[in-house]
Amino acid sequence: MCQNIHHKEAINVKSVPVAIGPYSQAVIAGGLIYTSGQLPINPETGEIEKADIKIQTKRILDNISNLLNESGSCLEHVIKTTVYIKDLNLFSQFNELYGEYFKEHPPARSCVEVSRLPKDALVEIEAIALMED
Repeated sequence: MCQNIHHKEAINVKSVPVAIGPYSQAVIAGGLIYTSGQLPINPETGEIEKADIKIQTKRILDNISNLLNESGSCLEHVIKTTVYIKDLNLFSQFNELYGEYFKEHPPARSCVEVSRLPKDALVEIEAIALMED
């Protein structure tokens, strides 16, 4: 058993879809909040937004924003995102909407194409953000 050197806190909030597996929506550790990958699930209906990459990206970023806001951070404090996209041919459409959320000082980002995502989503995004002082 490892020793607990640093404190970590699991975060689960009601305004974001519940985890669909054995993981937390986010974890706070070392002054940072690490979100789990977020899918384009509407928290009110529990259903995935199926329309297109822009609608799915908007839903995800709204969910991440809600998660960060309720956990003591915000989108402006995001320092890194990782994007999993089903089809890189959709990248320019994704990027257009993503840029609306990160206009000034956008975070570092990785983006990779994957063969499949849970619930057959077109995109999944995870984020790392600074906690507010």
